[in-house]
Amino acid sequence: MTGWVPLVAMVALLTGGLWALRVRRPLLQLSAAALLFGAAGYAVQGQPELAGSPRSADQRPAPIPLTKLRHAFFGTFGPTEHWLVISESYASRGETEDAAKALIAGVREHPGDPVLWVGLGNALTDHAGTLTPAAQLAFARAAELAPGHPAPPFFLGLALIRSGDPQGGIALWQNLLANAPANASWRPLVEDAVRAVQSPQPRQAATGS
Repeated sequence: MTGWVPLVAMVALLTGGLWALRVRRPLLQLSAAALLFGAAGYAVQGQPELAGSPRSADQRPAPIPLTKLRHAFFGTFGPTEHWLVISESYASRGETEDAAKALIAGVREHPGDPVLWVGLGNALTDHAGTLTPAAQLAFARAAELAPGHPAPPFFLGLALIRSGDPQGGIALWQNLLANAPANASWRPLVEDAVRAVQSPQPRQAATGS
């Protein structure tokens, strides 16, 4: 079984603890995001049993919750938020095809909204279990619609990492940081993400044969 269930549960518990300690937005969002990236880093580096062969549909990694990360970049009350809420609700139940279809409908109705295109890239990556050409096109369209906005390259980098290319994802994030203002509100989130993926994760000791 995948280790995502206990990891997500741990993130939820720790986020609840931060709330109890009166940590509020935006610090709460950034803290929760850092916890999620710790989980993402573990998924990339901390599973020695992962095979190098392509995965079947029932072996795909479960979608990770991206709502807090999205809010950290785009805010919480955008005009197309309802489409993303519907999609993320499907994804939380493992219904990744319906999650992607919801955002396909969203971009048809609002083709100029970069937030929906980023969401579609994430949803297509979730459904396929890897970064697909269609997902890449969605991220590219978001970047065209919002030139210079950090979200499209950030989530593209995350999709690369989740697809088994941590170096490609980290390179995108480092380039993002190199061109970011020193006081950018999202800068600590990206720095934490880079550290989480780069940090060596504990591995199980190999058993002797």
